[in-house]
Amino acid sequence: MTLKIACYGVRENEIPFFHKLNIYNFQLHLLKPLLSHENIETADGVDAILLRANCVADRQNMRKLSEYGVKYVFTRTVGYNHIDLQAAKDYNMYVARVPSYSPNAIAELALTLAMSLLRHTAYTTSKTAQKDFTVDPVMFSKEIRNCKVGIIGTGKIGLTEAKLFKGLGATVLGYDIYQSEEAKQVVTFKELDDLLSESDVVSLHVPYFPGENEKMVNESFISKMKDGAILINTARGELQDNEAILKALQTNKLAGFATDVFANEKEIFFQKFSNDEKLDPIVKALIELYPRVLITPHIGSNTDEALKNMLETSFKNFYDTLTKGSTPNAVSLPNK
Repeated sequence: MTLKIACYGVRENEIPFFHKLNIYNFQLHLLKPLLSHENIETADGVDAILLRANCVADRQNMRKLSEYGVKYVFTRTVGYNHIDLQAAKDYNMYVARVPSYSPNAIAELALTLAMSLLRHTAYTTSKTAQKDFTVDPVMFSKEIRNCKVGIIGTGKIGLTEAKLFKGLGATVLGYDIYQSEEAKQVVTFKELDDLLSESDVVSLHVPYFPGENEKMVNESFISKMKDGAILINTARGELQDNEAILKALQTNKLAGFATDVFANEKEIFFQKFSNDEKLDPIVKALIELYPRVLITPHIGSNTDEALKNMLETSFKNFYDTLTKGSTPNAVSLPNK
């Protein structure tokens, strides 16, 4: 059987990877747009779809996919909250994901953003881009070896970032409910409040649990941070209270903030605004604080190794499902 797969959100630089890694000779339909209500008809005639974050696989689209005869709704991401699992259950669809990919991809971005803020490189290069080569007091900075870096969430990604910072000479603190023996070799575990009060840089690497940790980085969280600290979020946008972060920047409680994520980010990322009328006013205010605020459009996994990992696992998911009837990376569907 030749499986026909519609792959959504495929960027131009990713096309060669799709073809090279298609060792099972699936019939691939590579589509640049993310799946949406407006382009759902592009799935008509395929057996399966491969999504990325911010694709819309809600009940409305799942119903249409079912009508088209689509049996497999897979995502090349770790998270799968863009897929309505109850609808998948109701329409007898199979869902799978990629449980992990290169932790270095996200860890390196978090490190880069943190160091850019610490050394004021965005501020400095924005001046030199205007042919202003003067040196001012803002450009003065600490060295990272004289700083403490707090990693909240010391799983694969957080631990990788911790190792990178330790390699630069920083003292690395960690907070995690589960303190692995491997992580204990790299970080000094602290209670969360102690980590916040001591760290010059705080970096988030915790999952988002709906109904449990929305806006965990709120006014109370920030009040416990060291004055003039830097906050980095390359995890999930739902974890941050944008208004509280904005206020902390305006009062200089925070020296800098960098994020690769926002809640409801499909309303912001992957599009170019001719004006800012559609932008959330808090997000707009954060953008205007550049270069103290650095925002990247969910590019943490946008590396060669991460893409390779995602596609190899995704194609293997399809192959295992076809040949064995299941994949170890299947997403459990609701019982009801």
